[in-house]
Amino acid sequence: MQISDKSDALAAILKTRRDRLANRVHFPVVLWSGRSSPRNFPANYYPFRASSHFLYFAGLPLENAAIRLEAGKLELFIDEPGPDSALWHGESPSRQAIAEMMGAASAYPTTQLKEKTEGAATIPAQDAATRQMQSHCLNRMLTSVADLSGIDLELAKAIAELRLTHDGAALAEMRKAVAVTVEAHQAGMAATRHARTEAQVRGAIEGVMLAHNATTAYSSIVTVHGEVLHNNQYHHSIQPGDLMLVDAGAEVESGWAADVTRTWPVSGRFSATQRALYQVVLAAHDACIAAMRPGVEYQDIHLLAAAVIAEGLVDLGILQGQPQDLVDKDAHALFFPHGIGHLLGLDVHDMEDLGDLAGYAAGRQRSDRFGLNYLRLNRPLQSGMVVTIEPGFYQVPAILTDSARKSLFRGIVNWDRLAEFADVRGIRIEDDVLVTDTGTEVLTAALPTDVEAIEYLVNQGR
Repeated sequence: MQISDKSDALAAILKTRRDRLANRVHFPVVLWSGRSSPRNFPANYYPFRASSHFLYFAGLPLENAAIRLEAGKLELFIDEPGPDSALWHGESPSRQAIAEMMGAASAYPTTQLKEKTEGAATIPAQDAATRQMQSHCLNRMLTSVADLSGIDLELAKAIAELRLTHDGAALAEMRKAVAVTVEAHQAGMAATRHARTEAQVRGAIEGVMLAHNATTAYSSIVTVHGEVLHNNQYHHSIQPGDLMLVDAGAEVESGWAADVTRTWPVSGRFSATQRALYQVVLAAHDACIAAMRPGVEYQDIHLLAAAVIAEGLVDLGILQGQPQDLVDKDAHALFFPHGIGHLLGLDVHDMEDLGDLAGYAAGRQRSDRFGLNYLRLNRPLQSGMVVTIEPGFYQVPAILTDSARKSLFRGIVNWDRLAEFADVRGIRIEDDVLVTDTGTEVLTAALPTDVEAIEYLVNQGR
């Protein structure tokens, strides 16, 4: 880690965040960064990623560190580098230098942490080794977020409230992630015409991220099998007539993420059937973004997407009936089974380590309806939120061949007509949208969604 010449600005941002937390909780808080895990022998580690809750208040991706927050005061706990560290990893900043970067009042070795944790709240870390350390320091067993209670639950609710909306510093970092992501998708489109496998397209996309010293915010989805919602296999060959679905987003050094999906024809031109269904998905995407503003329920945005998709499928003769009736029966979910999107921030599904605590407003719980139970966000939109809008159309064999569903929707799906769209396995269009005081800003607008522009970008790779 390099000492930043922007450390004063970072310290000021972090002070504002912890002051806002101090206004919500009146007990000490200790947050751990976590540690990396070995892959196949002790010295070969998976890449380290600090806890997002730690990052939000500490600002630096420190490994095996903790911070103590109380009344706006920040204390750092981290060990000095060992004697072999400089040999293998180069020179590292001292504990005191790191403390100054984040505006910590004091800094201590981790051996002194236990004596500073009495009465403190925390959030369980993702890795078991750190959770064991947390349990030891706090003298109580920590298992999972699902079991949070008392001050730990109060802390989780307070942090979720803070992180639901983003300050200017966070948005600046997300714009960096977006810029890298847009360039990466453009490289993927241009590479498709010459690629023989999905892996080659993935290489073009992730190569751009690596060139910007960024990483993937999640396992990239780069596939001609778009009907598999989270496909992260890349061995399939690319055939003429295929659609390439790419859901890939960069995470910049600070930890902030982007999340974008585009679908394009590998040939450089959509077929008539592909174009028709793409336009249905795009109409839902555009309608949702146009309807967003503070106070609007995100579930209503999801149901709007469902209605537009249902109407489009009726117009194409795939579904039969009145669009709103079809949505009420969840018929649209045969082809659009997931939610319209999610929160975005330090995590690509922001704060989902807290379960539905952040995504669902107090007193709300997931529906058991086929068309609603995968909705990740169910609360009113607020200015400063960043959410994804990602409608889709998929022909998922496990859904469409399910005998119970075929019986339930008998007379609603025109299966013969659907068979005419066999060259469409999956289409998804996803953008990152900032809710503003008066409406929205599409952060990812630089990457076009209209048919002609998509075709042009793919054909640049000729």
